[in-house]
Formats: sequence, structure tokens, C-alpha cells
Amino acid sequence: MGTGRGAGAGGGPGGDVLVRARGLQVHFPVRAQGLRRRRSGAVRAVDGVDLDIRRGETLGLVGESGCGKSTLGNALLRLVEPTGGSVEFDGTDVTALRARELRALRRRAVMVFQDPYASLDPRTTVGRTIAEPLQVHGLHPGAAARAARVAELLELVGVDPSAASRYPHEFSGGQRQRVGIARALAGEPDFVVCDEAVASLDVSVQAQVLNLLRDLQRRLGLTYLFVSHDLAAVRHVSDRIAVMYLGRVVEVGDAGAVSARPQHPYSQALLSAVPLPDPAAERRRERIVLRGEVPSAARVPSGCRFRTRCPRAFAPCPDVDPALQEAEPGHAAACHLHGVVGAPVPAGQRGAD
Repeated sequence: MGTGRGAGAGGGPGGDVLVRARGLQVHFPVRAQGLRRRRSGAVRAVDGVDLDIRRGETLGLVGESGCGKSTLGNALLRLVEPTGGSVEFDGTDVTALRARELRALRRRAVMVFQDPYASLDPRTTVGRTIAEPLQVHGLHPGAAARAARVAELLELVGVDPSAASRYPHEFSGGQRQRVGIARALAGEPDFVVCDEAVASLDVSVQAQVLNLLRDLQRRLGLTYLFVSHDLAAVRHVSDRIAVMYLGRVVEVGDAGAVSARPQHPYSQALLSAVPLPDPAAERRRERIVLRGEVPSAARVPSGCRFRTRCPRAFAPCPDVDPALQEAEPGHAAACHLHGVVGAPVPAGQRGAD
């Protein structure tokens, strides 16, 4: 992975789209305090996202905490209800599915959660935990058949099948996450959302789990959305990378292109914070430090939502909300520096507050 397959804002040529989002929104109402509570706005966690995920690829989704990336992953699986836009999975409108149809989706599209300590029931053996999706979806009927399938799944993720009778507290964090992956794979899914799946693990264990995910993708033909704030991990596993800021995707393209030639000032700042393996190069390079804090998703700035922190903001930024547009073949960014006629502000001048 990491070599990329070429992509534009909407996926572009070069692959069959498995998951497609158009204008996707997830807004959470904010209510005033007091006896008479009235709706007083909304937190725009996901605010008009267009995104394609191709069959068999890993799309890395990266951004600071609170940017909406986990909410986006949940909305694609309808674990949270979208408040606008559409999601298609393999040509089917996910937002229109009823309960029975949604259960079928739950078999084909699954989540690997961040915290392996919290995502496993401490009162249930790992064997029963992995067998539960088999029962729910009517797979491998009969106790003996289910036990055999559980053993296969444990072996698939690198856990001794004899451990099926043990409880989660008897495993290390990395082993627990392997059990969580086995549970996710029980229904033989096509699409897996990995939501900060290695964030709580030690660095050495992270590498092992990332390599496991890559191996499983090759063996099983899986499609991943890999959600993380760790750009180094995202670059390691992804074919393409989407960068998210304050509810929007602001850049998307081939992993190599986004890493080597970031087109959005926010992406450039994120990449400047990733340590380089060469100490001399690390000392020479300049870190881009963004001013201020990420604005509240309940009070999104006008125009370009990044303008209040952008070191390159200029005339159109406060008034025009930029759309994703191709900055180079297969590589798109939502920035007025690509396609808006106008003169940049003088050197050193910042965007409007």
C-alpha cells in the first residue's frame, strides 16, 4: 500500500466505488439552558462531505481531534443518523434502509473501535464475543460449526484458538484489538471502518496491528476507511488520503501525492508536524505552527472555515466557501489558492479573525 491508485475529489477513474457520500451532513442540535429550552443552533460535526471509497482500497481519513472524522465514519455505517445528504453502499441508498435491510448492511459494513478495553464485554469469553455476529446473521448454525469458525477467526488474526475460553482481562491490549478485528470479520464483511484502531496501543504493537490489517486486506479483499489523527500511521497503510477540518474534507488524493505535495495549507501544517527519520533533515526543516484554536463546530467561520488560522488567507477567503477542485491530476483541495483569481495578501498578513 501507499503507492496510490490515483483519485480526484470524487474518486475519479481507476476503481469501482463501493461507498459514496454526497453532501453528507450530521448536525447535532444545541439547546439553550434554563426551564424553557429552545433549539439555539447546531453542532455541524459533518457539514457537506463528498467522498468516494473504492472497492479494495484503504482510504485514510486524518485530522485533528474534533474535526468530525469519527462521526463521518459512523454516518457511513448509519451508526449515527445523517441529517442531510446521501450515502450509497454498493449502489444501495443506506439512508433509506429499514431495520431488516439495515441488519444485512451490518454484516457487510462493520466497525473496529478505538478502545479494545471498552469494546469487549468483560463478562463474556472472547469465543462467545466472536460467535455473537454468527448467531445474529444466521451463519454457521450449530454450536460445533460456530466454535470451528471462531477458531478459524482467532487463527486468522494471530491469536491461539485455545484462547476462546478466556476473558478479555486475560489479554494484552494488542491481543484484545486482534479479538475485536476477529469479531468484525465474523460476518465476512466487504467494508471496515477502523476508527482510531491503533491509537490506544504501544508503538511497537501499533506496527503489528497495522501489518495485520494490511495482510487481511490482501487475503480477504477488504475495503478500509482508516480514521486516525496520526498522519504517520495513515501514510503507512493508505492508498489515498482525505484530510478533514471542521466537518469538511479539505484535501483528497493519492497517498504519495498528498504526503509529498500537500495542496491545502492545513495539510501542509499537519505534515510539518510529522517527525522525519533523518535527524539532519529534521533540524533543517521549518515547522508550520497554526495560530489559535480550532473554531467551534457550532460557530463555523464564514467563507473558508480554515481562514481564521491560515497563514495564506487572502481576499476571497472570508466571503466564499471553497469547493474541492483539482489542484493536479487525481489530487483535489478546497482552497482559493487553486482556481480563484485574486492577489494574495502581503507577506506576513494573516486571515481575518
